[in-house]
Amino acid sequence: MTTLLDALHNAASLLISLDPDVMQYALRSLYIALVSTCLASIIGVPLGLVIAERSFAGKRAIVTVLNTLMGLPTVVVGLFVYSFISRHGIFGGLGWLFTVRGIIVGEVVLITPLVTAVTLAAVTRRDRAVRRASLSLGASETQALGDVFLESRFGILAAVIAGYGRVVGEVGVATILGGNADGFTRTLTTAIVLDTEMGFFARALALGIVLLALSLSINILFQFLQGGGRGQ
Repeated sequence: MTTLLDALHNAASLLISLDPDVMQYALRSLYIALVSTCLASIIGVPLGLVIAERSFAGKRAIVTVLNTLMGLPTVVVGLFVYSFISRHGIFGGLGWLFTVRGIIVGEVVLITPLVTAVTLAAVTRRDRAVRRASLSLGASETQALGDVFLESRFGILAAVIAGYGRVVGEVGVATILGGNADGFTRTLTTAIVLDTEMGFFARALALGIVLLALSLSINILFQFLQGGGRGQ
């Protein structure tokens, strides 16, 4: 209990004083999470729409693979991407290993299947009825797909929120691809791991509280946007 109270006190002190290290870790974590989520959404949302809309051989197998990849261990993704961007990898010449860009690539690989699968599920629930109604009213295939997207927008937003939630507290990819270099690639999660290993438990818990606050604030924003859309 004493340790928790110390952590709360330290977290308040770190936030009130705008501790440079904590602000740096928080901003870097937020940047990585938002950019990764945006890129994964740009890939995953259209992909989920297309898979839901089209009938083709192997569709069931693709859905099964996507559902499996939703729970893929983060360290496996980290090692997979590492093999491509390390010095001897195919993309080693880009110099992205142990950089923020490298972390973002790994996070995009991690959450794109999640965004795609949740989008697919959201669209599938509305696809047939909405598409049939749109086509019966004279809409083109493209217009019908647009109508399906609009009717499924809250489920698609949920997919984006799920992707953000998965990536903001992620540590495996960030550690393997970022290297936890202070001033360059250290995030809140990797800083928490380091402080815990060094025995700075109160500071680690304080950073965890900051991470929770960061995650909560963005999710409140997402929920506000989602609720505002429903109210229109």
